[in-house]
Amino acid sequence: MNWKEFVENRNRLFWLVHTAGWCGFALVHYLGSLLHDLRDIFLVIILLNAYAGWLFTAPLRYIYRRIWNFTPLKIALVVILTSYFTGVLWQVVKNINYWEIYKHGYRPDFWLYYTKNSLLSFFIILSWSGLYFGTKYYQMLQKEKQNVLRANTVAHQAQLKMLRYQLNPHFLFNTLNAISTLILVKENKTANAMVTKLSEFLRYSLDKDPMKRVSLNSELQALRLYLDIEQVRFEERLQVNFDIAGDCKLALVPSMILQPLAENAIKHAVAVQEQGGEIKVSVYRFANDLLIELSDNGPGAEIKNGNLFRENGVGLVNTRERLQALYQNDFSLVVANNIPTGVKISIRIPYEVGHQV
Repeated sequence: MNWKEFVENRNRLFWLVHTAGWCGFALVHYLGSLLHDLRDIFLVIILLNAYAGWLFTAPLRYIYRRIWNFTPLKIALVVILTSYFTGVLWQVVKNINYWEIYKHGYRPDFWLYYTKNSLLSFFIILSWSGLYFGTKYYQMLQKEKQNVLRANTVAHQAQLKMLRYQLNPHFLFNTLNAISTLILVKENKTANAMVTKLSEFLRYSLDKDPMKRVSLNSELQALRLYLDIEQVRFEERLQVNFDIAGDCKLALVPSMILQPLAENAIKHAVAVQEQGGEIKVSVYRFANDLLIELSDNGPGAEIKNGNLFRENGVGLVNTRERLQALYQNDFSLVVANNIPTGVKISIRIPYEVGHQV
């Protein structure tokens, strides 16, 4: 909604509520008149009085908008004075209607008597003013809440995008270096295949919105692209196994959630061992949760402060923060020793199947 539409809607709402309020005033007075034996023309007097109130209070809106940024004391003073003078004017019109049109009671000789009973009218107009300011402050509060929610959403999206796009520059450097080496040794076919896989992986990485989730199948396809690139570097030293339950392939997961875990395993388990290592990816469902496990058979992780520690960069920290941002407290990420050797990273998130969101 643009600003023009917002203003139009706000104006429409004011006139609707303003008119409904004075119609309610007329209805209450009409119902009260049924208790007395009054002439039919009294209904006309009620409608005239309500219309006069509707007419005299409408300008107050523009006065109050002009003083909106005044100090509270000045606002209160202006509201009281304008409500009093409006109430007196309205009471004069009501008395004229009652004495000149309805012709009930005496007709005063002195014009000042037409202001009789102005105090009650003043309180009614003051109540109208109070409702106006109350409604305005409520609308302002709701708008501030929307602004805060919008700001939090923008900050949340910015945080997720920052976390998702923190790709390890070493991966790109090593991949490009491997491609350069393949070209130098005339392995052009392999180099071309590696460039193709790298381009597909980067396209997936950049195309997938970090605010959205993707199917596990799509995420596994991206992971295989990444591991295929790494296998060109490590050849037989890198072994990969997948164990994916059939009812999990369409489950929704955060995009690019597996690649940092695989990169972590390659860095700390495969690259540091002369004989290489094995990475196993297992995904299965447990009740209403989706369990994702990525394990290796490397040398394991050191223990610091009673916890396994294997991260100097942003991989695991990044993943944990993304899960926190997406699922609040409805997730878990556990790093534990694998049996017989290595490290196993386990992620639990809610099991959801549906269109990519």
